[in-house]
Amino acid sequence: MISVCLVDDQNLVRQGVRSLLDLAEDIRVVAECADGVQAVQDIPRIKPDVVLLDLRMPNMSGLEVLQALSARNELPPTIILTTFDDDQLVLQGLKAGARGYLLKDVSLEQLVEAVRTVASGGSLVAPMVTQRLLAGVSRMHNQFTSLEQPDPLTERETEILRLLSGGYSNKEIANSLKVAEGTVKNHVSNILSKLGVRDRTRAVLKALELGIV
Repeated sequence: MISVCLVDDQNLVRQGVRSLLDLAEDIRVVAECADGVQAVQDIPRIKPDVVLLDLRMPNMSGLEVLQALSARNELPPTIILTTFDDDQLVLQGLKAGARGYLLKDVSLEQLVEAVRTVASGGSLVAPMVTQRLLAGVSRMHNQFTSLEQPDPLTERETEILRLLSGGYSNKEIANSLKVAEGTVKNHVSNILSKLGVRDRTRAVLKALELGIV
């Protein structure tokens, strides 16, 4: 059973997302937070498998929640809930540790698949989904903390990075390439080191920014 915490200041949004997730047999909403302050207090205690997080909230924004929990190493796999006009905030949220984003008018199938993907170690930063967002990377003042000229990736590392950009987990990549999951983990560690980033999501964003994938 995948446990989920909903963080959104709008009751109707929380009710709508909960009603969709209730239709999935393997997902259970274990907590709801109406603002960022409550989220920072409750999430470390509840330890949900996945957090669905709104960015625009009173008292403490979703971005501040990501930054606070990341700084304490208490950030569970998190999906940003966003609207079409949140491009820059979403980019900053991804850089702060979120695994991806969903629009608030998401369908049942998209929502359930996203929660399952993130819970299993994947991400939602696929090029076809984030092309419009990534167009804003060059306009951002706070650039990625990474090497300007990363070490060249091997052919296998590039192949795995492309699969990462599609949101696949280590296990799924291992099955696709017919190698051990530990081998994939080693390649991912090398990719992160060469790109000078801390996690898979930042690796994908950096690779897209550099045109590697």
